[in-house]
Amino acid sequence: MRIAIVTDAWHPQVNGVVTTLSRTVAILREAGHEVMVIQPWMFKTFPCPTYPEIRLSLFPGRKIRKIFDVFAPDAIHIATEGFLGWSARSYCLKKGLRFTTSYHTRFPEYIRLRVPIPLHFSYVYMRRFHAKATRTMVATDELRSELSQYGFRNLTLWSRGVDTEIFKPWAKSFLTDQRPIYVFVGRVAVEKNIEEYLKLELSGTKYVIGAGPALKEMQKKYPHVRFTGYKKGIALARHMAAADVFVFPSRTDTFGLVMLEAMACGLPVAAYPVAGPKNIVRQGVTGVLNEDLGKAVQEALALDGHACRLSAGKYSWKKCTAQFFSNLAIPAAGKSSVDVADAILQTDRVNCARTADGQG
Repeated sequence: MRIAIVTDAWHPQVNGVVTTLSRTVAILREAGHEVMVIQPWMFKTFPCPTYPEIRLSLFPGRKIRKIFDVFAPDAIHIATEGFLGWSARSYCLKKGLRFTTSYHTRFPEYIRLRVPIPLHFSYVYMRRFHAKATRTMVATDELRSELSQYGFRNLTLWSRGVDTEIFKPWAKSFLTDQRPIYVFVGRVAVEKNIEEYLKLELSGTKYVIGAGPALKEMQKKYPHVRFTGYKKGIALARHMAAADVFVFPSRTDTFGLVMLEAMACGLPVAAYPVAGPKNIVRQGVTGVLNEDLGKAVQEALALDGHACRLSAGKYSWKKCTAQFFSNLAIPAAGKSSVDVADAILQTDRVNCARTADGQG
């Protein structure tokens, strides 16, 4: 099957959207599907104001039409609400093609943190984008309920996964700083609420793994914090596994994929009791959720890392991809999307068992 995925977020960006789409595309291709990723580097781009790491596509409509006409996809998924997403949506509506979308990012809340635009107006914009989709995929039941209250329709679940062969308990001796060691992984930006973590009075050492528009400001303001920049793959996993607690201060993430990665490394999570953490963290078992983030950190130090890993092992990228595929709007001929999704899942049984036994 030919599947087109349109995304304004792609490499070299480092975030949960890019990770999710990359792993989904790889597994779909392994299953024999032909996947075309339509992404910013296929177009002329310019840096996003206030966030130059993000590249915005310049007048992509004509080229997108040509790509679609040549590729002739059987299914179209529009992952983001940027310039590419709107252009792909326009093409589908003009041609009378069915398509799906996904809601990865709370853009209304992110915009509100930078510009005093009422949430209502931003949600009208977002609802209009997704309204014509056959289905809009969201990561959690809580997000589905929340968006329903804003008038979104045809919402369905698309969860997330974690690679337990990379993200696993590595040696604590990898980091030699004073303990306890606390770690945050993500964009150094206002929407991640990172300063609530940085200003906590904690004994030991704080780490920040990532970069973003607020990095230089935070480095100057908090000189005793270890800022490492971006890390990927095993390097990221070793840093995370060597810490003692993973601190997730965000109040706006729709899921929080890094929490799964931390838990797979045997790391308990300290976070606020908001959407995202509430759907991942088992209170008092794999983490602590508390409006007092400092208290959550202190209590999380006493939790069992093995329980964290077992819990993370329930999430796999193949399950995630099977769920994505079953949600697609595809032609009626041939195998149903559910049948193909089941076939993808068959290869995941052994991996799930290995992780449960601690071998993954």
